[in-house]
Amino acid sequence: MRAAVTEARRIVVKVGSSSLTGPRGGIDQDQVSSLVDALAAARRRGAEVVLVSSGAIAAGLAPLRLKKRPKGLAIQQAAASVGQGLLVHRYTEELARHGLTAGQVLLTVDDVTRRSHYRNAYQTFAKLLELGVLPIVNENDTVATTEIRFGDNDRLAALVAHLVHADLLVLLSDVDGLYDAPPTQPGARRVDEVHDLAELAGVRVGKAGPAGVGTGGMRTKLEAARIAVEAGIPVVLTAATAAAAALAGEETGTLFHATGRRRPTRLLWLAHATEALGTLRLDAGAVRALTQRGASLLAAGVTGVSGGFHAGDPVDLVGPDGTVVARGLVAFDAEEIPQLLGRSSGELETELGATYAREIVHRDDLVLL
Repeated sequence: MRAAVTEARRIVVKVGSSSLTGPRGGIDQDQVSSLVDALAAARRRGAEVVLVSSGAIAAGLAPLRLKKRPKGLAIQQAAASVGQGLLVHRYTEELARHGLTAGQVLLTVDDVTRRSHYRNAYQTFAKLLELGVLPIVNENDTVATTEIRFGDNDRLAALVAHLVHADLLVLLSDVDGLYDAPPTQPGARRVDEVHDLAELAGVRVGKAGPAGVGTGGMRTKLEAARIAVEAGIPVVLTAATAAAAALAGEETGTLFHATGRRRPTRLLWLAHATEALGTLRLDAGAVRALTQRGASLLAAGVTGVSGGFHAGDPVDLVGPDGTVVARGLVAFDAEEIPQLLGRSSGELETELGATYAREIVHRDDLVLL
């Protein structure tokens, strides 16, 4: 038995669209029922469970008489609007068989990148779990303002695992673990355990399956696993059909051992749940100060700026060779920075005032990449 599973008191489980719906869309009631049975068994053993569930768009295909997942944003949002209610209703009925209550939590990437939002999200999850509710989390596809991209729920699951202080993340897919090559290829072997992500250097992963309801493959699962294990959370990756065995601690699928320790939540969001709105180019001295001394970024070390951003937005910090070395929350608007480039704090205070003598990016708002 896997101690990382049996000793986990709070577990985040993520399940993909293809594990919940038929190839033409519509909810597969047997698959949902089997998954809920596994979640309920974990609850009976004393573990708290949070479910991150894809499937809203896929569940909406059949009612809208769509033969496959649409590509247009508006029709995706329409399908999500129809399917989300059906999906949660199905979960609610199945959980009720076990005397459990479902609580719906819809999140967007915005919700976990703004400090006030993710603090509120944590409080919501904490209260739901305190009340014995099983939270069901999904990306809020219906109101997304950018293209709904596959992989968001894998990444979201890892971020939610960190947010709720989970002891374990279980990623359920349509394959029974990580293979050293696409599993359809002859000779491909399953990787039972990963102790260090460097072990995956020679692993070749495939793309999405042909079903058309999910849109991704193993690559996004590995990215989610990396986020989690580097934050101190072990990960089990296995097939949805093996959910009960995985949650019971049996040696099924692939176990990724934790490699790091829990980081401040806001830095995890900054590294993995934000998109840079601009770039600051640094000289070699500034790069050394950030990477070797853990210093803040001062104007003296900035040689250039690009992008349209405002104070508080995330920006990439790029070295002289073009390598992104860090991401941080910038303290000035983009149009303010050119007058600060290469100038010392003393010079800036004398000529422009104390407001302009502060750090461009404070070390507390910066994460190395």
